[in-house]
Amino acid sequence: MFKKYLLVITLTVTGCFTSLASAEEFTVSDLQFKGLQRVTIGAALLSLPIREGDVVDDYDLSQSIKKLYSTSYFESIQLFRDDSVLIFKVKERPTISAIELTGNDKLSEEQILDSLKSSSIKVGDTLDRTTLTSIEKSLEDFYHSVGKYSAQVETIITSLPRNRVSVQFVFREGLTAKIEQINIVGNNVYSDTQLLKRLTLSDSGGWWDLFADDNYQKQKLAGDLEVIKSYYLDRGYIRFKIDETQVSLRPNKKGVYVTVNVNEGDIYKVNDVTFIGDLLGHDEDIKSLVAFSKGDIYAASDVSASEQSIRKYFGRLGYAFPEINAYPEIDDETNTVVVNFSVDPGQRGYVRYINISGNTTTKDVVLRREMRQMEGGWLSSEALETSRARLNRLGFFSNVDIKTDRVSDDLVDVNVNVEEQSSGSFNAGVGFGTDSGISLSGGIQQSNFLGSGDKVSLQTKFNDFSVSTDLSYDTPYLTKDGVSGGIRLYYDKFEAADANIVDFTNTTYGLRLSSGFPINEINRLGLSVGWENNGISQVNGFAQLDKFWDIYGSLQDSDGSANFKNFDLTGTWSRNNLDRGQLATQGMSHTLRAKVTVPGSDLQYFKLNFDIRNYQRLSDDGDWTTLLRGSLGYGNGYGKFEGSDQILPFFENYYVGGYRTVRGFASNSIGPRAINTGTDSGNATASYTDSSIGGNAKYTLSAELIFPVPFLDEAYSRQVRSSLFVDAGEVWDTEFDYDAFKDICSFNCDFAGDFSKPGRIRASLGTQLTWVSPLGPLVFTLAVPLKDYAGDTTEVFSFNIGDTF
Repeated sequence: MFKKYLLVITLTVTGCFTSLASAEEFTVSDLQFKGLQRVTIGAALLSLPIREGDVVDDYDLSQSIKKLYSTSYFESIQLFRDDSVLIFKVKERPTISAIELTGNDKLSEEQILDSLKSSSIKVGDTLDRTTLTSIEKSLEDFYHSVGKYSAQVETIITSLPRNRVSVQFVFREGLTAKIEQINIVGNNVYSDTQLLKRLTLSDSGGWWDLFADDNYQKQKLAGDLEVIKSYYLDRGYIRFKIDETQVSLRPNKKGVYVTVNVNEGDIYKVNDVTFIGDLLGHDEDIKSLVAFSKGDIYAASDVSASEQSIRKYFGRLGYAFPEINAYPEIDDETNTVVVNFSVDPGQRGYVRYINISGNTTTKDVVLRREMRQMEGGWLSSEALETSRARLNRLGFFSNVDIKTDRVSDDLVDVNVNVEEQSSGSFNAGVGFGTDSGISLSGGIQQSNFLGSGDKVSLQTKFNDFSVSTDLSYDTPYLTKDGVSGGIRLYYDKFEAADANIVDFTNTTYGLRLSSGFPINEINRLGLSVGWENNGISQVNGFAQLDKFWDIYGSLQDSDGSANFKNFDLTGTWSRNNLDRGQLATQGMSHTLRAKVTVPGSDLQYFKLNFDIRNYQRLSDDGDWTTLLRGSLGYGNGYGKFEGSDQILPFFENYYVGGYRTVRGFASNSIGPRAINTGTDSGNATASYTDSSIGGNAKYTLSAELIFPVPFLDEAYSRQVRSSLFVDAGEVWDTEFDYDAFKDICSFNCDFAGDFSKPGRIRASLGTQLTWVSPLGPLVFTLAVPLKDYAGDTTEVFSFNIGDTF
């Protein structure tokens, strides 16, 4: 006969004893477990602090139970004794087989599941019921912080076969509490209106105030309180403080009242500026970086800006981790402040490694050759910023992030992380543009060929006025010093009449070799040599064209066509410090280009072009930016041909109008008009047509305000932008003989004017949306003319898909 003693009865899931029977010391002869399913007997025995042969008492048995609970394997444990045998009867915690979420609109499933994982609630883990209450409370607390005070979270546990459970979280979010009123108490210097308009939160607005943010959020209120504090500190109120903030909730939990109690204090002025520490002999330079001086009203933002400027100064000298701190000494009797700058440059930092990540396509060498921070050299913040700018200007990356990781007091690693974006495409499709009509295109373009940074392009395009094929290859690093090289073969058949120009056909094919030479980080010289054949046919007789053929008529074939073979030299100077290759937000770009055909060519002429773009940020992140853009062009002939002065060929004329130049006017439609001449009753007559013939001089001007696209997700802000613009421009022909036509115009004389000089400016106002899509840039424009002339062809809406800009 044997005795079985119940030593410890069932324990609650919290691990507290409900009862403990008295037991004398005894020697354990065996350890047994009942109820194990998922947990192995070996794992259970390893968790126990006692073994067979041990002499145990009540304390040892209680510790065994606690150890088993600490494994998180068991929901309940009972301990029995059969003589010297200990029997543990356990119930394992169930395994979570599914997690369901319902009713969660404010919180995404990803947010909730990540939060649950941190609390060990995930599919495949065991369920600890003790954590559910705290999880429910933390989720409800989050809802309360965003103003949803009536939110409730309930957990439903459903038992499943094989000791599994399904956990369902049911969310009842309710409505967000509205801010009924914000009261500021204690402000005498600045009115409630002056302070409240600076806050992101506001009182409940009427139906007319569609953009009022009257949903209460704890985090936004904290940010608004800092805005108020900064507003005072930047205006000399260094003793300003917020004594108390009260948030009162209405009984129905749908409205809150916010009361902010402030103590303004008095205005303080700067009495002196001192420096403590090692300035490394750069005293005057560093003192000049301070944004204020004695007698100025104290402004906390000026102090912070001065700290940052001094920090950057040391960073350019290679001191990667300078300690720059400002300590104001306040004299309440005189209402003055002595600002003490503590300067500790630390040790000069040297770069151990430059680590590059995120580039799955682009080779490391492509990024490294743009880096101006070298491994083994001392760290320079200026070199890092230059490197960041150069990588951005490549156009291969949507984001470039450069950070330093401190290895020791004088060693750092530079970590460059990039996010690649599409830098090429295979295309074959149909497009449409208001300038070009229906277009068919096909080809391949890769600005980062095989990750090498080289550009390869093969394009064929058909549209209303052109058929073209273009093959090119460009390498930005023909030599390690940054000398570039390129080759281009091209063919184009251009039907001018379909492009709003007088009727002629220009069939062009040619070859061009080019090279570029860096002067410094942002300046570059380029030189190219080309051979080109222009086949001109189907030319109608207009006065301006007759002037051309009067000079070069000997080169015409019997059918009136002609082929002109020319060699040319083209030189360029470019300066570019834009922050991005596409959709820039800061910096300036200049390009000066001069092209001249060499003596001995069929036609001797030159063309000069100058283009400028200037971006200036209005906001720190570049979401609000201004763009000023201008373009100048002039061309003419040089030398003589068969005794006549040479002129610029009409097929090299400039044209203005369309989305690249003056928006709101049809493509190429601005400028001199073709003139028909004839006789009437023996008298010379002239009539102006509505066809543009272009000119040898032009300018365009544009001013744009770039702003974020309303309601667009922030993730797309680097691919999409919108703007308001004013455009202006004109074209004229310095070789036009106005006196020959001014008195004999017989038709459409509203076009009449002296095309030989500027003065017939066109201008427009409009808005534009640009999206750098996977298919290429998409540009949509709405514009209305501000200044036009009778007979001008205007267009309110235009769009172009898959074209460059």
